[in-house]
Amino acid sequence: MTHTEHFSRRTLGTITIWMLGGLIVGGLAIGQDIRPDQIQFRRQAVRRMIFDSEQAIPLSGLSPSKTIDLDLMYPDNVPASERAVCRLDAGNLIVTTGQSERSMTRRWIGSVNPFATYEVEVASISGNAAVGIRFDDSESTDFLGAELLFQNDRPNQVRWTTHIDGNDVQSPVWELENHFVKGTSCVLRVQMAAVGANVFIETSGRSQLIGYVDFSQHLELREKTVAFQYEFMATAELKESSEVKIRRVTAAITPGTGQADIRAITDEQGQPLLDDGRLWFTVTIRGRALPHPAQGVFSLNPSVFDLRFEGLIVFDMGDGLLRNELASHLFRDSTTGQWRGWTTGFSAFGNKGRNESKSILAVYSDRDPRKGYSIMKARPVGIDGAHEDPHGVYDRRDGKWRLLLCENAGGYKAAMWESDHWDHGFQRIAGPVEVDSTGTQIQQFGDQRFALFGSADRTVYIRSYPDLKPVGELKIHRPPWNDDHGTRIWPNVIPLPSGYPAPYIALMMDRANFPGMPKRNWTYGALYLYHGDLK
Repeated sequence: MTHTEHFSRRTLGTITIWMLGGLIVGGLAIGQDIRPDQIQFRRQAVRRMIFDSEQAIPLSGLSPSKTIDLDLMYPDNVPASERAVCRLDAGNLIVTTGQSERSMTRRWIGSVNPFATYEVEVASISGNAAVGIRFDDSESTDFLGAELLFQNDRPNQVRWTTHIDGNDVQSPVWELENHFVKGTSCVLRVQMAAVGANVFIETSGRSQLIGYVDFSQHLELREKTVAFQYEFMATAELKESSEVKIRRVTAAITPGTGQADIRAITDEQGQPLLDDGRLWFTVTIRGRALPHPAQGVFSLNPSVFDLRFEGLIVFDMGDGLLRNELASHLFRDSTTGQWRGWTTGFSAFGNKGRNESKSILAVYSDRDPRKGYSIMKARPVGIDGAHEDPHGVYDRRDGKWRLLLCENAGGYKAAMWESDHWDHGFQRIAGPVEVDSTGTQIQQFGDQRFALFGSADRTVYIRSYPDLKPVGELKIHRPPWNDDHGTRIWPNVIPLPSGYPAPYIALMMDRANFPGMPKRNWTYGALYLYHGDLK
């Protein structure tokens, strides 16, 4: 592509950053006076991922049809005198009772990641037995685990155990009589959420929440040294004349039960990254409440709707914990090549016994954090108060870093902060505004920037940059809300080069929570694609 085609670009490795100033985007001259309230956005498609297997990023697993030496690859940690009989047949791991009335197997599968999802798929069970997912401390007898209990061939209970220093300190049991778990073929799923876990049963492709637990007061699995010594086990316990058939066992990073808080990954001036024809986004992966989500990364070819879950990012503040912060804005710094950005320190809500408060953090990494499992370093930017949703740009004209965030000021309200540095020294220069705010964004339309944010009053507000004066509202046909669901959505509007179906897209979310979660929870939502064009 050449300048005669009305574009310039600069390439950092494989990353293309489309330069919008003074050029043409989507056939619209940047020199024109374009305002975002002149653009009509129309809904194109919607999708919600719920542990989608085709999106899972594998960590470890047992596939019976591809296992050659079971005991070598997946050793049994049960004493020989108590072991069940295990064999591989017809694509299943078949476990039957041994010589004793009560037989067990506890097979090593892999290491433990406190942000991953663990599954055992049961093909069938006859008799009275239990199939489980367990996390064992290799240096002691401590463990966490969930078991699906069967009685007379039928699933009837799920039991969780937190076993510390020789005692069961947590042992809730959840009855299945109120759930549509009828057949013996199902998936037991444990979604680890840093300080706790959610337990699901999947039958006929539908996931149902069975129970949940928080265990951080007994075990801090986010500590790197602690998680390092834990091992993932698949377990079965059988009474006399029983049999269990297991189809697969997996550990993977997954997109969770819902996705929200969408932001484009950009350069330092806020221009979106197009890497091999794909836009990249930070998106929250839902767990349960505020200590439980995690920071995911997704990509999208903006000419279609092929959302792809690419990775998960956790954050290291140098205190030994790996933290699940979220609502991040990441950028690739063109001068240093370093990946930088800002996030919200929601992990403080999970730190029982620690004197911590939620705050805005500066984050950075020399490694590209967009794919796989990544750790970014983090430190406070020095803005006091439990603020949220930072979005920043370097304003080359003024030589300033500008940070738009939702300030905790009698409710969350947008405010603009400014500094000579990307990671410290910020002072407020505008706001907080008078209306409820969420999902802040600084974006360039035409030859000027604007500030956008969602709100509780069924509006996506447009404000001037950087002084946050009222400009208008975003026009959205079929917005991602209705009378039954909330309206505090994130606009996430992105200009595109010419050649795409529309000159602008917006990737938004709804606020429909996952059924069965305890109140209050933050388990929304589905992702909505909009195309935008001038009316």
